[in-house]
Amino acid sequence: MSSRFRDYEHVLRMAGLFAVGIALFLLVRAWLVPHDFGVYGHYRAGAIEDNRARPVRFAGRAACAGCHDDVVTARKGSRHEHIGCEACHGALAVHAAGPDDARPARPDPRVTCIRCHDTRAGKPAALPQVDVKDHAPQGPCTECHQPHHPAVS
Repeated sequence: MSSRFRDYEHVLRMAGLFAVGIALFLLVRAWLVPHDFGVYGHYRAGAIEDNRARPVRFAGRAACAGCHDDVVTARKGSRHEHIGCEACHGALAVHAAGPDDARPARPDPRVTCIRCHDTRAGKPAALPQVDVKDHAPQGPCTECHQPHHPAVS
């Protein structure tokens, strides 16, 4: 090489490395990113069809109310009235499709209630919170509270 380019050889090598790195990045990106990514913004369009193909797990509150109108009546006016049934009882689409085939397990009130009502920083002040060790050190919450209308019984 001539002495003129000799002083810039390291810059040319670095530029070559950057060019190879960028080309490699673009090749890997083209290989890894699905072709339908970005059709609907920063999402993959095929994800909608993928989710439609998954089996339904949750039945929804209306499916529960169709058979359990006594529970709907018991929840009227309570703080739990607007909480979905499946928030405590779990996914119930199989049960709603054929109640004789799949009876759901009764939730453990000690575990289920504490999931929402244990005292923790950051929870809204309007949500009743209890320190389990002081409030009820043993036994289920349902000894004193009705689960669907939790006012003290």
